[in-house]
Amino acid sequence: MTPWLDSTVERLARALGAEPEALRISDDDAALLLDLAAFAARDSGERTNAPLLCHVLGMLRAAGAPLGALAVALRGEEPG
Repeated sequence: MTPWLDSTVERLARALGAEPEALRISDDDAALLLDLAAFAARDSGERTNAPLLCHVLGMLRAAGAPLGALAVALRGEEPG
């Protein structure tokens, strides 16, 4: 994560009584999320769909869906 995102995660965790480690994004997940956000913007033609999609992905992740499976479903790929 970037220094800004690191400090933001720390601040949010403190404010909400959450564990910062539970909120950290791995480098691989960050790269995949950015790729999916770019996909949403390109595929829809609307940049505003990128952060909205990331919110939906976050809700699905909170419900237990693996990020890789979400990426496959979003892109319409066959699970491999």
